Amino acid sequence: MPFPGRNKAGSGAVARKAGPDSGYFRRLGYRLTADLDSLDAQELAETSEASGACQAAECRRGEEVTMLGRLRSVEACPKAASACLEAEFFDGTDAITLVWIGRRRIPGIEPGRRILVRGRIGERDGAKVIFNPYYELRGNS
Repeated sequence: MPFPGRNKAGSGAVARKAGPDSGYFRRLGYRLTADLDSLDAQELAETSEASGACQAAECRRGEEVTMLGRLRSVEACPKAASACLEAEFFDGTDAITLVWIGRRRIPGIEPGRRILVRGRIGERDGAKVIFNPYYELRGNS
């Protein structure tokens, strides 16, 4: 005769019914406890992947890429240096520096702006960079 509270196998574990909402509650719990930066990065990576764009983490030097992401920061080079505008581009997987040579300001290129960029990946001081990328402005956030 089986012991009370044990399943037929006698392991003592009570069988848990997996309802259709078990995945929903797991995702909800994650979204409520995760920090905003990781949620934003995950959303950016999913949007980028769904659009068919390359993931920045998978891009290598010399490759021609098209990526979709958001500008984290934008700054003009000091006046003593030659004119250039630098922006940190983030697609949820990795950051890439975008550099426009000969420009101090570009209308619409501002922090928080969603942007589609195309160009060839280079390397500067061990970090990924794209010089004079083609870009398309997308909706904010």
